[in-house]
Amino acid sequence: MKQSWTKKQLTLWMIGACLSAGLSTAWAGDAAPTLTYSWPTNAGPLDPRGYSPNQMYAQAMVYEPLVRYTAQGTLEPWLATSWTVSADGKTYTFTLRDGVTFSDGSLFNAAAAKANLDAVLANSKRHQWMELVSTLERVEAPDEHTLVLVLKHPYYPTLMELAQVRPLRFAAPEAKPGVPVGTGPWVLTQTRRGEFDRFERNPHYWGPKPGYGSVLVKVISDPDSRAIALQTGEIDLIQGADGEISPGTFVRLRDSGFKTAISAPLATRTVAMNTGLAPTNELAVRQAINQAVDKDTIIAKVLHGQEPRADALFASNMPYADLGLKALPYDPEQAKKNLEAAGWKVPEGKRIREKNGQPLSIELVFLGPSALQKNLAEIIQGELAKVGIDVKLRAEEDGALVQRQREGKFGMIFADTWGAPYDPHSFVSSMRYAGHADYMAQLGLPMKAAIDRKIAEVLGETDAGKRADDYREILTTLHDQAVYLPISHLTAISVSGKNVDNVQFGSTLFDVPFEVMHPTTGKP
Repeated sequence: MKQSWTKKQLTLWMIGACLSAGLSTAWAGDAAPTLTYSWPTNAGPLDPRGYSPNQMYAQAMVYEPLVRYTAQGTLEPWLATSWTVSADGKTYTFTLRDGVTFSDGSLFNAAAAKANLDAVLANSKRHQWMELVSTLERVEAPDEHTLVLVLKHPYYPTLMELAQVRPLRFAAPEAKPGVPVGTGPWVLTQTRRGEFDRFERNPHYWGPKPGYGSVLVKVISDPDSRAIALQTGEIDLIQGADGEISPGTFVRLRDSGFKTAISAPLATRTVAMNTGLAPTNELAVRQAINQAVDKDTIIAKVLHGQEPRADALFASNMPYADLGLKALPYDPEQAKKNLEAAGWKVPEGKRIREKNGQPLSIELVFLGPSALQKNLAEIIQGELAKVGIDVKLRAEEDGALVQRQREGKFGMIFADTWGAPYDPHSFVSSMRYAGHADYMAQLGLPMKAAIDRKIAEVLGETDAGKRADDYREILTTLHDQAVYLPISHLTAISVSGKNVDNVQFGSTLFDVPFEVMHPTTGKP
């Protein structure tokens, strides 16, 4: 779908092009320059164990894990320099990095790490989506540099879950309530609601000194306004995988001389269908939806070829997901025949199918502030209308959308996977808990209880071969039941002016590695 541009936007676009790809003066001549970024909302209070409104990119700037996920899909030592696992798979012993302090100067040691993990266990119901929390029996700190995690039973994704952004990262135990104090390279020093968040370089950071003295994150909710801010030099960098700018705008910025990049696939862009609510409770309807949506055209015209096509819930490069699952081919005529066979007929003089006097009408819920989701929803609406399915679009703000997920108040809803290091184990684990869109989407399946039991089994399975078999059963069942409409594999984009160097992608959807970036003129 073509993007609409106002005269003012076009004028500013031309101005931006004349400014040599957004040359910023925010750092020129400063000893400790500032990198200016933008995000749709404020960073939030930055509780290391908190969820919304805490923004994950910001939590990752301030708090660090024991082990870190790499772009190669492996784990590397971070706040822990090494670890061992007992023969029975139930005890993990970590040696903590020496000489690490929190940003307030207090010492990071085993006692501090234990205090943080104990706080998670004390509120375990809140974090039940993460299986490690319910599996963790106790935490021990036998000496200053040794941390021991004792599990109730073996849990193979333990290290992967310790690498996640939240809730198993570490804040200074003695920090004042509401003051975010971590061991990471950045410290949140100033927030103005609706305007910006400022992060300063952590003077006590144990790792390499970041090239910028501070990161100013301006609150810009509108993707077009964000692009204009880059062009006029108000910001230096756009990066993310959540529709920060439209794919079309990315192409225009690239062609006008900005430095651009696209990451490797990180997760799956998908729509979940409610199996417990008519008419998507019918397998024939869900299959017809998969057959009626032309994903290749969506990728070409809406995503401008920036994301590869998805035919299953997880990409084949994700652990245990290379199963050879085949998507139903794009075939709107076959979709019509299948709907006819299921009793959904087009009454004379009408365009929308009916059965027993009820129209074939489905509500598709999407995130209102996301221009990309809106575009995708409108394309899906048009595609399904061609086969006689009426799609009513429902735009919701973030909080209202989450509430609809929890209550199952949707026919279809955008429900992207979480990417590494969450896929597949954490994402699959969350399917068992009410409050997640996937749980509600699957609730109407006759084999839902069996799926949940199999998920519990796979997470505790110590035999890799048996684990692979269990994943095959889970993912094949969900695929055959057409619970999801996979569209594409999510990528992150990056656009920057010529004043920013060494722009890299994080290893997950949720982190932006500001600490490795520096001004083109060199590090301070």
